[in-house]
Parts: sequence; structure tokens; C-alpha cells
Amino acid sequence: MKGELFSEYRGIPSQAKLLVYLSFIPNVAIGFIYTDLAYLLPNVKGLDPTLAGVVGSVMGVTLVVESIPMGILADRFGRRKMLLLGNVCASLSLIGFALTSSFPLLVVVALLEGTGETAYAVSVSALMAEKAGDEKRTPAFSLLAFIGWIAGALGSAIISTVVPLQSFGLDVGEAHVVLYVVVGLVNLSITPLIFKVKESQVHRETGAILPRKSGGVIKKFILYSVLIAVGAGLFVPIMTFWFSKAYGVTDAVSGPVLGLTNLLTAFVVFMSPRLAKKWGLVKATVVTQASSTVFMLAIPSAPNFAIAASLYLVRVFLMNLSNPLTQSLIMGLVSPEERGMASGITASTWRLPNSLSQIVGFALIGGGFLALPFYIATVLYAVGIALFWFMFKDARLPEESAGPPLQAPVQSSSLEGPEPPL
Repeated sequence: MKGELFSEYRGIPSQAKLLVYLSFIPNVAIGFIYTDLAYLLPNVKGLDPTLAGVVGSVMGVTLVVESIPMGILADRFGRRKMLLLGNVCASLSLIGFALTSSFPLLVVVALLEGTGETAYAVSVSALMAEKAGDEKRTPAFSLLAFIGWIAGALGSAIISTVVPLQSFGLDVGEAHVVLYVVVGLVNLSITPLIFKVKESQVHRETGAILPRKSGGVIKKFILYSVLIAVGAGLFVPIMTFWFSKAYGVTDAVSGPVLGLTNLLTAFVVFMSPRLAKKWGLVKATVVTQASSTVFMLAIPSAPNFAIAASLYLVRVFLMNLSNPLTQSLIMGLVSPEERGMASGITASTWRLPNSLSQIVGFALIGGGFLALPFYIATVLYAVGIALFWFMFKDARLPEESAGPPLQAPVQSSSLEGPEPPL
């Protein structure tokens, strides 16, 4: 059984494994900032919750505005260049959030973070699909998700180091500053290693502004994605804030708990390729996401933090079990030369509604309507999952078709050995 579980991961090309390895530190930073920023801004920086939501929304709007031009640039001039830009911008934004409490300056830092997020979005999925090939695309995305959740768990867990930092005479604000700066510098330090990623020469059209070959697939995916994004934005990015309002716990407590959620999810996503092999990508996605929605609906009824956190844990690993499946699906259905552009468009149409609904979530939770975000999200998820099934249930991927794969796995002579919203 153990051999069967890991059999799908054998033979992943070395360049794909290199991308997985290089994703670890950036995902620590992502796990850290997305767990703690919702707590840092209102509780440490002293921002009004609505303004804190605006900062998060600026990050999302930046991604939307920049996604199409950056996707075009990535497809035409190199996805690795965008990956480098993303890592640098993300690192500097962490340091920026640490060093200012001014709302205008925080907006500027959010613009920088959004640029980094955009550059990452238009590059990493396209690079992974290119390097892994059709046959190993789903296992490669699952391995990327595994490393991403492990790293995200570590990023969430290190939030608790603000407590020992205060034993050195720092107040809570100074402890957060030190932690953010250290994480930013460590993330910046891996930038030179990204140059080891090699990009294959792919013919790319020079006249297209939007995807021509893959437009129908992308439109369908966007319709589903927007519904899920709006629902998730109401509570997922601000769970530390929700836990503080619902049960009075600080981020030093809820952060490590959310980190444990990420850690358990990491091991669950190892089952994704087996589920895809048994049910197909679409059915496996629908079953896991629908199951997750049931647990999401129960969270606001939990009588204490322990039960609420447990329900959230189950909800997270069921929902995110489908992440590598949907990534593999969309990268398998779109034309290879349009993958960077497609990644940017799908990421932007997730991020904008997710960020805007985050403002609503902050306002509802700050106003004492603690259950309403989950109830609204349940309706949106149910509609989105149903649409996903009807739109993609008949989709055929290259590896599921008869005959040899349409795209051979990209091999590399340099064996490096072996991610994730969201």
C-alpha cells in the first residue's frame, strides 16, 4: 500500500523537483504573512479593521491590474525572470510591513507585495507544467502542494516566536518588527538559487493580448473560481482575527494552530494523485470540496476554540486536497504556450474578489456578525462546486486520452532532487 501511494511520484523530472525544492522558503514567507498580517495590522499597527481590509485588497487589485501584462511578458521573455522578480518583491514587502505603521506607506508596501504575488502567479504553475510534462503533471503539482503546506505550517508556527523575543526586552510591536525583517531577509537570500531553473525554448505567439486557443476553458474556470474566491475571502485570510473576536485568543495561539492545520494538510495532499487516478481530476475535486463545505458550515456553531479549530482543520485539508488537482486540470487543458498568461488571468480573477470580500469579512467580524461570513460562503461554495461539475465533467486531458502524451516530460542533465492561495 505504501509503495502504491508513492508510485505516482517516481520519475518526476529533475527540473520539476528543483522547482519544488526552491518553493520551500518562499512558502514559509507566504504562510507567515497570510496567517499574521490580518492580526498585525489591526492589533499591532493599530489600523481600523476596515483599513486593514483595504490594505489586503490593494494587494489583490495590484495582482489583477498586472496579471495580463506580466503573463504576456512571462510567456514571451521567460517565466524564470518573473519567478525572480516575485521572490524579490515578496521579500521586500515583508520588511516594509515591519517598518511602517503609516496607512499610506502600508498601501505602497501592499502594491509591492501584489507585484510579487503576480510575478509568482504567472510563472510557477506554467514552469511546473512545462518541466513535469503531461504524464507527471498531477504528481508534480501534488508534491509542490505538499512542500507548500509544510512550509506554510512552519511560517504560521514561527509567529509564536514573538513571545520569546519579548523576553529580550522587546515590546510586542518590536518583536513583530524583528520577526518580519528576519523572514524577509531569509526569503531574499534564496534568490540566486532560482537561476538554476532552466527554461525550455517554447514558441510563443507575439500578437495575442488574451489567450486565443484556451479562452473557452479559462472563461469556465473563472466563473467557478470567482464564486469560491468571494466565499473564501470572507474568512480564510482573516482567521486569526476571527479567532481573536470569537474566543479571545491571540495570534501567538491561533497562528501555531493554523500552522498545524497546514502541516496535516501537507500529508493529505499526497493522496491527490491517487484520487485523480481513481475518480478523475474533476470528480475528485467535487467530492473533496463538497465535503469540506459541510465542516465549514459548522465552524461558527462551535462552543470553544478547540472545537472550532478542529472543524477548521478538517475543512482546510479537505478543501485543499483539491488544489493540486485544479492546478493540474487548468494547466493540462490550456495550450502550453499560453500557460503563463492563463496562470495570471486565473490568479487575478481569484485574488480580486477574494481581496474585496476580505473587506466585507473584516467589517462583519469587527461588527460582531461572527457566523454570517461562513453562511454566505457556504452558499457561494455550493453554487461554485455545482457549476464546476457541470462545466468540466466531460473534459479530456492529454494524459487521459489514448496514445502517447501530447507533451513529453522535460528532462534535465542536472539532477537536483525534490508548495501551497490560495
